[in-house]
Amino acid sequence: MKALTIGGATNDFIAIIEDDLIERMTMHNATSSFLLFEEGRKVDATSIEAFVGGGATNAAVAMSRLGFDAAAIVKIGNDHAGDKIVETFHNEGVDDKFVIRSDKDATGRAVMVSSHVKNPTIFVCRGANTRLREDEITPEHFKSMDLIYITGLSGDSSAAFPHIVSLAKQSGAKIAANPGIRQLSSRSQDFYKSLELIDILSLNEAETAQLVPLIIKDHKKAKLVEVSPKSKGGDEEVTMPELVRNGLSAGGFNMSLGDFFATILHLGIETFVLTNGKEGAYIGNKDGVYFCNSNKVDVKGTAGAGDAFFSTFTSLLTDGASIEDATHAATINSSNVVACIDTQSGLLKRNELKGRLKAFSTKNCRNYKFV
Repeated sequence: MKALTIGGATNDFIAIIEDDLIERMTMHNATSSFLLFEEGRKVDATSIEAFVGGGATNAAVAMSRLGFDAAAIVKIGNDHAGDKIVETFHNEGVDDKFVIRSDKDATGRAVMVSSHVKNPTIFVCRGANTRLREDEITPEHFKSMDLIYITGLSGDSSAAFPHIVSLAKQSGAKIAANPGIRQLSSRSQDFYKSLELIDILSLNEAETAQLVPLIIKDHKKAKLVEVSPKSKGGDEEVTMPELVRNGLSAGGFNMSLGDFFATILHLGIETFVLTNGKEGAYIGNKDGVYFCNSNKVDVKGTAGAGDAFFSTFTSLLTDGASIEDATHAATINSSNVVACIDTQSGLLKRNELKGRLKAFSTKNCRNYKFV
């Protein structure tokens, strides 16, 4: 299978700080937490390391390690940071023939500060990632591709999203999209108009909620009813998944999870993937919604977990795997990524993933149907 990823590429610099050197403050009336740095103080780091990251790069590396023929369209600078991205593609077997180099903009860079719960604060200078233009994407890029995988397009690059989706649709490839929350908020109408052209869409809980006010006018009533026997956790029933229980809210609008899935699928999406961090993921199609809880691991860093999950799920599903098998594999791969500090070291090769699938527990997974 041939796959093309489109989106961001960065050099990531990750600093690990001991908990007692940075104060953490959690709000009692909100879900936000903050890391507090003392002004003017030099803070000792346990380690500071450099890696290659970015949504399109992470996805391409994941697909290549799974045995697929992967290429990537990313825009980078004519600089050392750009050389590191091309070097990573060479080392990982990712085709770099579509990499675009800019003389005007630097390669994107990110600085991550990780402490306490290992959910890093990320400082981003997106650089050339914001400068992808429509005229740089042509039908030639999509020839013979089986999967077009579009990650978050930042800054001015987001204006090219409708053009990219349109060309991808004309190619006959399966189209998957994983836009970021800034793209959804700044160009929501462009995104909304492209929904009917997208086959597989993935958003996290916050990004999904961002769509609630937009799609409420197309509200399609539906409830989710569990169709699999209730599994047991010890002597007690497994708790109902959070979003099935609470639904989604944004901008004063509320939707049940069943209503949201029914509506987004009615608007043209074939498969919708909703990831909810450490709780797990919800996968919906015309047959209903499948919930798979996350693996419990010693978290070293959360960056790249979403990229690992969706790229694994999408590539395996496109290659013929069932919803359940693709979801289980994606859960394993993403949990292996968060067990590492960077976004790519934990990505598994196909044989490793197959071995871990044999031991994967589905006792807390649930099937729901629409009524």
